[in-house]
Amino acid sequence: MCEVGTRPPLAAERGEPPGGAAAAAERCRDMGEQPIFTTRAHVFQIDPSTKKNWVPASKQAVTVSYFYDSTRNSYRIISVDGAKVIINSTITPNMTFTKTSQKFGQWADSRANTVFGLGFPSEQQLTKFAEKFQEVKEAAKLARDRSQEKIETSSNHSQESGRETPSSTRASSVNGTDDEKASHGGPAEAHLKSENDKLKIALAQSSSNVKKWETELQTLRESNARLTTALQESAASIEHWKKQFSACKEENDQLRSKIEELEEQCNEINKEKERNAQLSRRLQELETELQDKELELEELRKQGEVIPQLMSECESVSQQLQAAEKKNKDLEEKVRTLRTEVEESKHRQTNLKTELKNFLDVLDGKIDELHDFRQGLSKLGVDN
Repeated sequence: MCEVGTRPPLAAERGEPPGGAAAAAERCRDMGEQPIFTTRAHVFQIDPSTKKNWVPASKQAVTVSYFYDSTRNSYRIISVDGAKVIINSTITPNMTFTKTSQKFGQWADSRANTVFGLGFPSEQQLTKFAEKFQEVKEAAKLARDRSQEKIETSSNHSQESGRETPSSTRASSVNGTDDEKASHGGPAEAHLKSENDKLKIALAQSSSNVKKWETELQTLRESNARLTTALQESAASIEHWKKQFSACKEENDQLRSKIEELEEQCNEINKEKERNAQLSRRLQELETELQDKELELEELRKQGEVIPQLMSECESVSQQLQAAEKKNKDLEEKVRTLRTEVEESKHRQTNLKTELKNFLDVLDGKIDELHDFRQGLSKLGVDN
């Protein structure tokens, strides 16, 4: 199996050319593992100090693959970011993949003592990954049950072999004596020999399985040792990066304080500029007002030179006004007399109208009388 840790040795340290995720997958294929499902996601790990916050394990979306080891009948989730393996999780039947949102899921790995989180671009990819996780989990459970059955069968065979081998030996020795006495034949002897052969085969298989398990146990111990070393190196690297982060944070805080001071200075400078602009505008306004006042003063000076002429003209005008007032009084007297004459003429005209009306009435009466007299004369002429 392809053994990886939290910080695997770089390609240059192993004497191999760097190849990233493709090279890691190729190495796993060379070791007997084959990818059965591949997707892309952002990888996160739980913060070991708080056990609450998520820490990004990849700067961008990386390849996350399921691998199947046919030799050990096991499944793993592997993800590589450049030359760094960020996920190396062997799936066990006890694991559970939980969807915490529409695009995020997580599972806990007790062997790695951490919790992995994956952020997918879409809900469909998350659903496919979760379904594959459940499928691989069921396959791992089935493989474990079969392995346990094989172990129990082998142990039972070895125990039966240990118990039945002496009796078979004794039976064969007794049967041997009986065969010598009974012409070396009988069905019981053949049956015992076949059973003895089966037990020997089962014992040989059990011994080979024990050796295989011992080899796997040794491999796992070596893998754990490498993982422990890698974990220690990772912890040291984390401490180093924490120190660098704290130093960068302090430097960042200092720069922020300087930036704030510069911003305050810039604000003060801008305020001063605004004040200067206001003062310059006010100064221009005052200069304009001063020019206007000077023009008004010049006009007043010119008018002051014309004042004596205006005074003489005013005296002549006042004399003319007095003469005009006298004429006006005379004209008023004449108007009053004319009004009196007009009233008298109106009164006389009224009297004349009255007399004229009376005369017209008398004239109308006389005309009527003449008309009657004429009619009388015309009647007399007719009669004659």
